Amino acid sequence: MLFITLPSGRKLTYVKPRIGENKFGGESVTYEGIGATKKWERLESYGPKFVENVVQAISRDLLMNAMKTLSHCFICGHVHDELIIECSEKISLEALCTQMARTPDWMLDILLRADGYVTEFYKKD
Repeated sequence: MLFITLPSGRKLTYVKPRIGENKFGGESVTYEGIGATKKWERLESYGPKFVENVVQAISRDLLMNAMKTLSHCFICGHVHDELIIECSEKISLEALCTQMARTPDWMLDILLRADGYVTEFYKKD
C-alpha cells in the first residue's frame, strides 16, 4: 500500500503501487483501483493527480470539521462544500458562518471563511 497522510491524520491509500510505463513511454505510478468498467484494474496516475486527490481530501476533512462544529444544528444535507441546515428563523446566519469557519486543531494556520444565505427551500446560490 502507498499511504498519503493528510493534515487531519486520515490516510489516502493506493493499493499495490508500482512504477510503470505510461501511454507516452515515460515512467508513472500505477496502482490497483476501480476503473471506468467498475472492475478492479491497474490505474495510472501522476503528480498533479495526486495533488488533486490531496486537495479534495483536505476539503472533505474541512467540511466534516464544520459539520462536527455544527452538530447541534439539523444538517439535512450537503452538496460539495455547502451545508444545508434547517433551523429557526431566530438563528443568526452570521453566527452559523462564524462557527463553520472555525479553524480545526489539525490545521491551525489555515484561514477559513464561510458565507451563507437564508431561503425557504434549497436552491443553488
